[in-house]
Amino acid sequence: MDKKLTTKEWKEERKRKKAQMVAMQRLPYEVKVKRAELRAIEFVEKLDDLGMSAHVSVGGLDSITLLLFLRKIGIDVPAISVTSLEDRSIQKVHKDLGIIPVKPGKTKVQIINEVGFPVISKKIAGRIDTLQHPTNKNETVRHAIITGECGEQGHFAKNSRMKLPQKWLELFAGYENENEGVNYQIAPFKVSNKCCKFLKEDPCDQWAKENHSAPFLGLMASEGGQREEALVEHGCNYFGKSVIRSAPFAPFMRQDLLQLALDLNVPVPEIYGEIARKADGTLYTTEAQRTGCSMCGFGIHMEKRPHRFDKLRERNEKEWEFWMYKCYTDPETGEKFGWGRVLDYIGVEWEDRYFDMDKHQIDIFDFIKV
Repeated sequence: MDKKLTTKEWKEERKRKKAQMVAMQRLPYEVKVKRAELRAIEFVEKLDDLGMSAHVSVGGLDSITLLLFLRKIGIDVPAISVTSLEDRSIQKVHKDLGIIPVKPGKTKVQIINEVGFPVISKKIAGRIDTLQHPTNKNETVRHAIITGECGEQGHFAKNSRMKLPQKWLELFAGYENENEGVNYQIAPFKVSNKCCKFLKEDPCDQWAKENHSAPFLGLMASEGGQREEALVEHGCNYFGKSVIRSAPFAPFMRQDLLQLALDLNVPVPEIYGEIARKADGTLYTTEAQRTGCSMCGFGIHMEKRPHRFDKLRERNEKEWEFWMYKCYTDPETGEKFGWGRVLDYIGVEWEDRYFDMDKHQIDIFDFIKV
């Protein structure tokens, strides 16, 4: 953030960049695909000038599509993945495509026990993490999280987006009760947004450093959250002091990505089902819409049942049981608990076995006692 900008100039610049991204998102599909090709070529050419190489960081369907898109336009660079974190069907596609496996920086259980549960969203989890770890240096930030009142770095904004939504303040902000004169709760577990950093980002960054390479990422601004903010701020290709990356699909909408996957005949991992088209022409995947680690809870409060943990139970009851009841050990009492306690606390149902009524035909006479 440029500190030389006045608050008014800073807001206008953010507004301009957002409008620019929206305009690009509204471009025709064919234009966006051609634009992605040009941004990818520009990225590789710039890296050549810097004496660097490129690679693709691969996870789920979006980045698998990116890898095949780059290969199609003649950019045949290595692809890496912390593949062991992905669903087995995704791992199979990774192996078939010759993707280089990278070892995760920590285990999933270590993440839960050492830094906390990844829940709600990356942005909100990061702010709760800050509240749970108060220091003299983050005092101003903590005040902004509670009140929305920012200091100099936040251009002295009032009612800013730094403030946690009231629902989450009520449940997680009790650490600041004495400082702020409020009466909020303290959650019986730690929360963190550092899971991806330790599991994926750090080991992939280390690989990139060792190979003097910068990544292509399958990110889209339409996914929202921190990804949207970063892509709006920095665009498709970014050459920063500490971060260099390309996200040629940044202006893509979900429909663009799925159409490109069809055009490229991308192998769709089984967890997604298949790409189908609704009566109105909208493309969708018949099973999972998004995938992630089996222990990830970001966005779970917004999912209708059967949610991701319901589906995990159907795929692997033993794994579900571990994550729900046993993945965390309290360092003081030795008590074991898991996601079940977290979901109960934020009001997400999970313990009753969920039946999808469209798939399970139940005879009314099953409920009648003769």
